[in-house]
Amino acid sequence: MPSADPRPLVGEPVSLDLMNTRWNSHGQPQDLLTGTEGMDIWLRSNDERLAGVIGRPVGTPADPRAMMDALLTARDALAAAVREPGNPEAVRQVDAVLAHGRIRAALTPEGPTESAEFEDPAWAPAWAAAYDYLRLLRTAPDRIRACAHPRCVVHFFDTSRNGTRRWCSMAGCGNRAKASRHYARARDERA
Repeated sequence: MPSADPRPLVGEPVSLDLMNTRWNSHGQPQDLLTGTEGMDIWLRSNDERLAGVIGRPVGTPADPRAMMDALLTARDALAAAVREPGNPEAVRQVDAVLAHGRIRAALTPEGPTESAEFEDPAWAPAWAAAYDYLRLLRTAPDRIRACAHPRCVVHFFDTSRNGTRRWCSMAGCGNRAKASRHYARARDERA
């Protein structure tokens, strides 16, 4: 039976979801992509979204290690690009991932279509994550956010109506921040 996804936030756009394969739990860094089992969990949780970007299901990789290496490369590139938007080295890293695939436009009897093509299919999910990042930049780059909790490393795409979401999870990080403020006020009142 497949393992459940242990991450605190899932379901974000593919690019951010790949970045969120690193998180903190009880102050300890966690990494889902330390082996092929974690990679399989990530692929399963993103199956439909990856197929939406690539145009078909990812499928079982012929070379799981190559796919893992590609995902780790893309994750590092995306993290650099989100951390420092416009940084030339971060841009180069994302472009290097995007160089492993392309969109092919075609006309079919049903109408125009687009599909992704890869020289090496092991790069498909990594390329899809980098391509999805471009979509987020076109849509609303100011809505790509890091959780405001100082010990959280999770990112999200703010879909709130007024664009003021601060926490990856109000029940998790948001509640911890509220509790910290409450204890600080109580301590100050006692002093």
